[in-house]
Amino acid sequence: MAKERDIEKIITLTGEKDEDLIELLLDDAEEFVKSYTGRKNIVTGLEKAVRDLAVIALNRMGTEGEKARSEGGENYTFDDAPKQIYDTMNRFRLARVGGKAFEASKK
Repeated sequence: MAKERDIEKIITLTGEKDEDLIELLLDDAEEFVKSYTGRKNIVTGLEKAVRDLAVIALNRMGTEGEKARSEGGENYTFDDAPKQIYDTMNRFRLARVGGKAFEASKK
């Protein structure tokens, strides 16, 4: 259910109609966020970071591997994800103890 809302939001934000592509980008973004934070599940507060990363990936399609580009007198620079996304993920990052991250379980 939540993924359907995320797909609808990305369609509204970007105009992209390919729901399969959007779902794939959301899945990749979710895996990145879970890996970065050390979590097994996306918790409240990380959903927007997942959506933002998916939108960034969508907007960068066709420019993979580029750091900068000049076209028609305009210069474009491609950074990694914006700092505010990393700031959000850092707030939810789990500390590792003895090489393991411990996450509170839901009851």
